[in-house]
Amino acid sequence: MELKLNKPICFFDLETTGIDIGKDRIVEISIFKVYPNGNKESKTWLVNPTIPIPPQTTAVHGITDEKVANEPTFKELASQIHNMIKDSDLAGFNSDRFDIPLLAEELLRAEVDFDMKNRVSVDVQTIFHKMEERTLSAAYKFYCGQSLENAHSAEADTMATYEILKAQLDRYENLENDMKSLAEFTTRKKSVDFAGFIALNNEGKEIGDPTEVALIKFANSRNLDYNTLRDRYNRLSEIPFDSDRKLMSTVNNIHGNVYMFTKGAPDVVFSRCKYAMVDGDTVDINDDILNSYRSMNEEFSNKALRHQVYLVKSNLK
Repeated sequence: MELKLNKPICFFDLETTGIDIGKDRIVEISIFKVYPNGNKESKTWLVNPTIPIPPQTTAVHGITDEKVANEPTFKELASQIHNMIKDSDLAGFNSDRFDIPLLAEELLRAEVDFDMKNRVSVDVQTIFHKMEERTLSAAYKFYCGQSLENAHSAEADTMATYEILKAQLDRYENLENDMKSLAEFTTRKKSVDFAGFIALNNEGKEIGDPTEVALIKFANSRNLDYNTLRDRYNRLSEIPFDSDRKLMSTVNNIHGNVYMFTKGAPDVVFSRCKYAMVDGDTVDINDDILNSYRSMNEEFSNKALRHQVYLVKSNLK
């Protein structure tokens, strides 16, 4: 079935140095543009990320440091890429959670204005997940060939789960009928903290989002338990990250006062700030302070260092 379009749509995919939206860089971008009249055009660029490509990432997409050493940087390509997508809706696979936010970060670094206000995005992975059910009822139908009666009643769901496991063992010859083996197979990661922000790989090394790992390790070094802190400072609400706002926020109750904590792209955070903390004192923010922050941010980025930028709004009503 051909697409019904009122404006062009760009399908795109990124290959990157990793999966950290704030830290990692694009090493390849491919865009396939479809016009309402049926015309199509495509373009693929290799990109010099200006930071090393980890070997484990090269193992996934095959792009090495040597392959992109003489390719243009994203900043050099930014205007071409933006010109191709600026009049278009966007589409991808897992694009809402990864490709669009990471592309927005790269365009922001290249000082190219990008927003989603006059466009929509279609995430094909979301359609897949919504249309092809991942529910207990769907699993029971698939593995056992029966409809699950009284779904979401504890007894029916429990018995269905038992029957599904037996059917899975019958279907998959490589699954061992041994609980220890099945437990190892079904464990997605070994978590250090209960929330699962820090996990252990096969060598026992802590892995996960670099910022979360660093913050939780810092808390642990000060004998501050993450779960205790989470319970003590109750999260009242949150606004998840999105590529339009380029920020995420949480609202927490701390010692009876309500605070909003916001983190995101440094330039966006800086633009929201009215005050700064200087030598322990709260002062009106000014160009000198902002320029010093921007200079520090640029220095960190050039060294591919992960850093946390956040603002706090207190006395919320």
